[in-house]
Amino acid sequence: MSAASGQGAAKQYAAYIGLDVHKETIAVAVAEAGRADPLYRGEIANTPKKVERLIAKLSEAYAGALLLFCYEAGPCGYGLHRQLIASGHDCEVVAPSLIPQKAGERIKTDRRDALKLARLLRSGDLTAVWVPDQEQERMRDLSRARDDLKAQERKARQQLNAFLLRHGQHWPKGKSRWTPAHENWLAGLKLDDPWQQVVLQTYIDAERAAGERVAQLNDQLMRALPEWSLAPVVDSLVALRGINKLAAIVLLAELGDISRFDSPRQLMAFLGLVPSEHSSGGRRRQGAITLTGNSHARRMLIESAWSYRFPARQTKHLKAKAANASPEAKRIAWKAQVRLCGRYRTLTRAGKNTKLVCVAIARELVGFIWDIVRQEMPRLSPAPTPATHP
Repeated sequence: MSAASGQGAAKQYAAYIGLDVHKETIAVAVAEAGRADPLYRGEIANTPKKVERLIAKLSEAYAGALLLFCYEAGPCGYGLHRQLIASGHDCEVVAPSLIPQKAGERIKTDRRDALKLARLLRSGDLTAVWVPDQEQERMRDLSRARDDLKAQERKARQQLNAFLLRHGQHWPKGKSRWTPAHENWLAGLKLDDPWQQVVLQTYIDAERAAGERVAQLNDQLMRALPEWSLAPVVDSLVALRGINKLAAIVLLAELGDISRFDSPRQLMAFLGLVPSEHSSGGRRRQGAITLTGNSHARRMLIESAWSYRFPARQTKHLKAKAANASPEAKRIAWKAQVRLCGRYRTLTRAGKNTKLVCVAIARELVGFIWDIVRQEMPRLSPAPTPATHP
């Protein structure tokens, strides 16, 4: 995230427009440069045509001068942002959780929200979120759809297991579930009651259908990957232990160009992997991680961190999956292995809870990911055209 005022400090705007966006309507308020109170301009329908008309009216009112719009990030997406940018004006999508709130404020209406956004935008007190381009959003939609389908698959499996447990059927302890052997065992189960057999088959079919949908979307992700501008970065990230192509896609789809963070600490904080803190005077008290930011990326990082519980080594599998990675990425990946595997052993020997250890490993893993992306992104930028002199 970046301060919304950062863009305003570099440019001069004739007016600051706050938009309270809903599915059907957009409430509009305008704060002119200076200290005058913002003015409410009413509501418009949330359609591209009405927005285009609003832009034309405001441009005419301010003699074609540059305007700065803002609205809160939410379920309506980034289509409005792209339309405003395409019109030649600037737009910020701001983080709702970081909008300043007055302690005694108890009345909330669309009008008040729009006026508040316009006023805070002018004063530079809003925080803008990073807006993905359409290519980035496409990959993110694919990865999040896969997450949704995986959740449905987990739910279907839980329901099937619960039904079997109620009827005294369970897979032998110590054996892996959802393998071909487990599938054959499920297919051979016979219950005494014919109607309960129908229920069993329904649960089995639901689990299989969910698994097929996940597999289909995995295939679609792999097919979309070569067309993605960040595909070379994915190839380099898989050099890291615990990061396969799917994990790399999720991380880059959720975070975009990670090199936009000035330091690994910023990225760690953005992902909510840093400890919370409540300190006062000479006393410092730290608590659990903040859990702010992108939960999809954070979950994937913690899952990846579990692989560092084993000793550092260059296995045939790791070498094969890193075949397309750059030499620099391979060097960083090995450095990460040595550091994080040793760190895991040190913390567990000190008696730390293994779950907390994995969170700590995930936090440090972020630094190595940031380093690889920082090395790879300049390679993707087109080389500048040499200047020609007459």
